[in-house]
Amino acid sequence: MNAVLIAVIVMVILSLCRLNVVLALFVGALVGGLTAGMGLNETIGAFTDGIGDGSEVALSYALLGGFAALISYSGITDYFIGKIINIIRVDSTVKTRTVTKLVIIVSLTLLACMSQNLIPVHIAFIPIIIPPLLSLFNELKMDRRMIAVILTFGLCFPYVLLPFGFGHIFQEIIKKGFDQAHYTIQFDDIWKAMIIPSLGFVVGLILGLIIYRKPRTYKTVSDEVFTAKVIKPYTVVVTIAAILGTFIIQMTTESMIFGALAGILIFFISGVFNWRTMDNELTTGIKIMAYIGVVMLTANGFAHVMTESGQVTTLVEDMVSLTGGSKPLGIIFMLIVGLVVTLGIGSSFATIPIIAALFIPFGDAMGLSSLAIISIIGTAGALGDAGSPASDSTLGPTAGLNMDGQHHHIWDTCVPTFLLFNIPLIIFGFIAAMVL
Repeated sequence: MNAVLIAVIVMVILSLCRLNVVLALFVGALVGGLTAGMGLNETIGAFTDGIGDGSEVALSYALLGGFAALISYSGITDYFIGKIINIIRVDSTVKTRTVTKLVIIVSLTLLACMSQNLIPVHIAFIPIIIPPLLSLFNELKMDRRMIAVILTFGLCFPYVLLPFGFGHIFQEIIKKGFDQAHYTIQFDDIWKAMIIPSLGFVVGLILGLIIYRKPRTYKTVSDEVFTAKVIKPYTVVVTIAAILGTFIIQMTTESMIFGALAGILIFFISGVFNWRTMDNELTTGIKIMAYIGVVMLTANGFAHVMTESGQVTTLVEDMVSLTGGSKPLGIIFMLIVGLVVTLGIGSSFATIPIIAALFIPFGDAMGLSSLAIISIIGTAGALGDAGSPASDSTLGPTAGLNMDGQHHHIWDTCVPTFLLFNIPLIIFGFIAAMVL
């Protein structure tokens, strides 16, 4: 059996057995490297080299987590959440609760989508918004698995379809893949080719809203009434300035690290809070996102071992040889390979360069059009991003929903998102490749 396939299977099984994701990734990489004949020292060396590739992103997320914690500490989110909770408790009618649920669903969907394109902060908004909402979710008995599905949809769907923000980066990587393979395509063709595959995310979201619509009871951490905080106008001004400063610096420098630092420094320089207290809040926020950073570093090590083993190419070649020239079977195999690779790596962005070099010439040999090949590569890259234990699209929602220890990363986030999004994605990706 192929070493990459074995490594991913080991990682997934260990994760499902509730072993820590970091350990599961390390063991999977070790098994994959040894199976590929790399040897212990070479495997560990490749793993260590790969870790450095994700250091910038890991540090960015840690700092954004700290910045998000300071915004939450300002009391703005607590103020509005407190108002809503008290209104529900005063007017706890079926109509009020239903309307509130709809507002939450629509608001979180739009907010998650905007985090990818309009205001590209990715998962940094989750520690700001979700923890204060947990009391409201508990009050309404909303199933957090539904919230996880909503957040993952918003973190994936926009970048797959829309060529803005993170979507521009994703589609630019696809374009570079074609350029390196000496195939000419237009950048504007990419989003057109992804219209049909992206419908898989829409179907998955609808199914998630239906499946997890029933009430689910969670333990209430505190029985006291959530009291709306009194916020000083100066605090509001400083918070808004910090948010704007972060966005402006991030866009100007194209660095999430310096963007987050700008927002943090505005809070500290403003003197709006006691420095010692702010430092504690900053540290707490960094801790929340730092774990995600550690997982991403480990995932980069895993990916580097798989790449250095040379088994990714072998995996694709072996599966392609089984098609026997069948176009439908070849398309299905390519999508499955994309799912396996992305599931292990945890990043669709990191998967594209690996599979593009292999899928483009194969698709051309099968007589597929450029749009069809684009749809396969884009779909294959997105497959697994929603559902991978190492993906920030699942780690982010878990980080927010598990603040009180009542939301499991694998069973409450990864399994629901994997089933609801990847199956429709395969179906719609297959349709797109066949008709384009």
